[in-house]
Amino acid sequence: MSWRDDLATATRGFDVAGAASALERFVELFETWNRRINLSAARTADEITQHVIDSLAVVRFLGDARRVIDVGSGGGFPGVVAATCLPGKSFVLVEPVRKKTAFLSTAARELGLRGVTIEARRVDPTIDRDFDVAMSRATFALEEWLSLGQRLVRPGGLVLGMEGREKLTLGLRDTRHPYPLGDRDRAIIVRAG
Repeated sequence: MSWRDDLATATRGFDVAGAASALERFVELFETWNRRINLSAARTADEITQHVIDSLAVVRFLGDARRVIDVGSGGGFPGVVAATCLPGKSFVLVEPVRKKTAFLSTAARELGLRGVTIEARRVDPTIDRDFDVAMSRATFALEEWLSLGQRLVRPGGLVLGMEGREKLTLGLRDTRHPYPLGDRDRAIIVRAG
């Protein structure tokens, strides 16, 4: 199966016309930019597609959210991917590395993501507040992220952390939602804010 087939399969069920083709365009754009600036260790379309598919796991937790913040958005995982599947929501992508924010801006523009704002800075819990959902992928240690994320969401909001090899001991307000990714086990950890 090709990476395009993998994307089509992964996006089946999303009620957004053109999500698969938009994510194909994102993979191509990412691959082109990644040759010039180091967005990720993923070099091939197949490797990039695995990051896209991994990022799709957050989408099911964003249904009721109006405002979402993605901290350490890097190459757009999971923020650009989620915004592509949920065009009616407002996303703030926070990334301190300017070359990565240049890529994020280009990706948002070329994919027509009107609800996406890119901010070239570090997250600041004193100003980044009252989001419905805060998410981050591979930017912080998981427990560190979940604690920081709680300061970014409104009461009743959700913090999403992506668990890989590092397994977290869950707290009272945490739930684990496992999903497969190839031959690896992954999970979204959801902490109630």
